[in-house]
Amino acid sequence: MRRAEIVAAARLWLGTPYHHQASLCGVGCDCLGLVRGVWRELCGAEPEAPPPYSQSWAESLGQETLALAAARHLRPLAVEHARPGDALLFRWREHLPAKHCAILSAPGSLIHAHDGAAVAEVAFTPWWRRHLSHAFSFPGVTD
Repeated sequence: MRRAEIVAAARLWLGTPYHHQASLCGVGCDCLGLVRGVWRELCGAEPEAPPPYSQSWAESLGQETLALAAARHLRPLAVEHARPGDALLFRWREHLPAKHCAILSAPGSLIHAHDGAAVAEVAFTPWWRRHLSHAFSFPGVTD
């Protein structure tokens, strides 16, 4: 698959309302649901179902659950090598596990879903860059 295809698939989700644990384009999703939906569109069936999770799951567990799951199915990258079409993970505080994900849509923008808003394409500002903890490419990316 090409990076432009990943970005195009993610852009189809723009405007999808936020809904915790959901992954239905145009109906509702959370940040993980967005990445899962792009996976289904381009890669096929999801390789594993996420377990039920609360909105404070990362703080409760204190483990890199999201990063470990991503590493099982995506190719880990050094964050400085992330390119459009790659999945990004963010941690809100340095001592906490990553708990938010997005798809890099251009060198200066990303697509993500967050509580209280619809899926949006936003600037990849210094604030986001400071919180970036992991980067992954989808399997089979050719460019």
